[in-house]
Amino acid sequence: MKRSTRAFLREARKKDGYSFYDWLHGYVYMRWPYLYIGIGKGMHPLSRMVYLMRRLISKYVPGKTKHNDTFAEGYHGKVVTADEAGRLVHIDQDIDIRNLEQIIPYTRAKDIIIKNPQHIVVLDCPCRSAMHKPCEPLDVCLIIGDPFAGFISEHHPQRSRRITAQEAVEIINAEHRRGHVQHAFFKDAMLGRFYAICNCCSCCCGAMQAHRQDVPMLAASGYVCRVEGERCVACGTCVEYCPFDALKLSDDALIVDDERCMGCGICVSCCEHDAHTLERDGRKGIPLHISELMPAE
Repeated sequence: MKRSTRAFLREARKKDGYSFYDWLHGYVYMRWPYLYIGIGKGMHPLSRMVYLMRRLISKYVPGKTKHNDTFAEGYHGKVVTADEAGRLVHIDQDIDIRNLEQIIPYTRAKDIIIKNPQHIVVLDCPCRSAMHKPCEPLDVCLIIGDPFAGFISEHHPQRSRRITAQEAVEIINAEHRRGHVQHAFFKDAMLGRFYAICNCCSCCCGAMQAHRQDVPMLAASGYVCRVEGERCVACGTCVEYCPFDALKLSDDALIVDDERCMGCGICVSCCEHDAHTLERDGRKGIPLHISELMPAE
């Protein structure tokens, strides 16, 4: 057994309510992420068989409830701005923040527990890799802290590499400029906690695909786009960039669909006229502001 596998198993044994099934799920997810995501996106021949197996497990295995009926359950992303994603990768101390139901509104995946936060690995994106003609670059998935970063590095040396916090910020900013969204990802099988920052595009991202199909995998950032009418020239650039189809032009005026807007901030960055801002909106949940959540020294 590899060292990182033993480390993951040790962490699993410390977590209350975390079963061997959960650990095995997490192991399979990290060990074969490209197969796992390919199946989850319905782009692999095994997708139908796995779906039926999961239904059987949820029905007959003790402790498995209706929350396991769909592939997306327990696998959730919180939309964050590029600046907030940058703060997440610049954490320089172990942190332990639990029970974030108001910020991460899901049953099990809701903790931010980061050990060895300086250990950051960039992995070839499984969502993009599952596509026949993927968007590039592929190396945009950031795995943060141990045991997760160590596991990915040890098991996928050909498709991952260790990077510094500054390199991670450069990846985040480059993807943001391309119009790609930053998500802080949490997963029940990953010890129920934060483990990665996704920098993906609406055409490849499995979570965004699920979101468009009304599967609740993504939580909004807590912000919505607001437009300064006098500055906006209705050029349509932001409409093209918006990954959630929340903007449209009507009679030479820009309209924001608050229901669709996830507050990612792509429109703010792409507008050459500084016509966009992000505004707090209580209907969109509470922002994941890591500096405010960390305990005061």
